[in-house]
Amino acid sequence: MAVPEKKVGVEAFLAGARGKGALLLDVRSPGEFEDGHIPGALSFPLFSDAERSEVGTIYKQVGREEAVEKGLGFIGPRMVETVQRAKALFHAEPDRRPIHMYCWRGGMRSGSMGWLLRTAGLPVILLEGGYKAYKQTLPGFMGRNWPLVRIGGYTGSAKTQVLQALRAAGEQVLDLEALARHFGSAFGNLERHPQPTSEHFRNLLAECLTDLDDGRRIWVENESRRIGLVHLPEPFYKRMIACPALEMVRSVEDRVAHLVDMYGAFDLGLLRKGFEAIRAELGGTETETALAALDKEDLSTAARIALQYYDRTYEHGLEKRAGDRRHPVELQGLSIEECAGRLVEVADSMGL
Repeated sequence: MAVPEKKVGVEAFLAGARGKGALLLDVRSPGEFEDGHIPGALSFPLFSDAERSEVGTIYKQVGREEAVEKGLGFIGPRMVETVQRAKALFHAEPDRRPIHMYCWRGGMRSGSMGWLLRTAGLPVILLEGGYKAYKQTLPGFMGRNWPLVRIGGYTGSAKTQVLQALRAAGEQVLDLEALARHFGSAFGNLERHPQPTSEHFRNLLAECLTDLDDGRRIWVENESRRIGLVHLPEPFYKRMIACPALEMVRSVEDRVAHLVDMYGAFDLGLLRKGFEAIRAELGGTETETALAALDKEDLSTAARIALQYYDRTYEHGLEKRAGDRRHPVELQGLSIEECAGRLVEVADSMGL
C-alpha cells in the first residue's frame, strides 16, 4: 500500500531536509542540478538532460498527453532500478527521516517519482512549488539586516588568514572566497579549481547564513561584486557595503612576506601565467621584470611588482566607494593572531 503523499512549504521542507538522518533528492536533470541546487541534495534525476529536452519539446509542440507517454517510455524500464537505488540510500542511515524530494516547480517530475517511491513503501515529502519556490525566498533572505563587519585591506594583507584566526577565536565568519573557490585575483585560482555557478554560490551562501546567529556580528572580507567568475547576489552585496569596514593597515614588507609564504609552494609556471594575465594592466616592462625575477626564484621582487598593479586596482575601488564606512586599523608588524585580536578590540570599542 502506498504511503500517503505529503507536500510542505519551503521553510518546513528545509528544516526537515537538514541534519542527521536527512536524505534530500533533486529529481531534475543533471544539467539543472549542476547549475544550482539546494545544498546537501543528491542528484536523483527522473530524466537525463537529453530526455528532458525531448519531453519538453513534445509538450510544447504536440501536447501534454504525448509528452507524458514519452516520459513514461523513458522511465518505465528503469523503475525497478530507481526504487532499488532509493531504498539503498534510505536504509544506509539507521535513523533516516522521510525522503525530501523536489523538482523545478513541484509538479510532475517530483510527483511521479514520489508516487513511485511511496508505492514501494518509502516515506516521501515533496517541496510545494519546487526549486523555483526555494529560489524565490532567497532575495529577501539575502537582503536581511545581517550584522556584518567587513575586513578590508590591500592585496597581501592576509585578510583570509585573519578571518580563519577570528573563527578559531570563536567569532562568526563568512568566507566568501572559500565558497567561491577563488582568492579574487588573477592569482586567485592558479590551479583552476572549478568554481560553482553564481546561482549555486548564492545557494551555498544562503546555507552558511542560515547557520549563523543574526544577533551577533559576522565577519566577512570586503569583496567586490565578483569573485573570479562568481557574482555576489545583489541583495547581499548591497547589505554588505552598507556595513562598516575595518581597514587593515599593513606595511609593504608585511604584505610581501605574506604573498611569498602564500605562493611559495606554487609551481613557477603557474605564477608566470598569473603575471601574463595582468600584462596589459601591469605593463610590458614590469611584467618582464617580474618574470625574470621568477626565473631566479626571487618571489619577493615578483610580489612587489604585482602589488603595484593590485594597489592601483584597490585604490580605484576605494574611489568608487567614496561613501564607504571605512575605519583604518594599524596592524603593521603583527602576527595573524595579533591582527585578529586587534580587530576584535576595535569592533568591540565601536559596538559592532
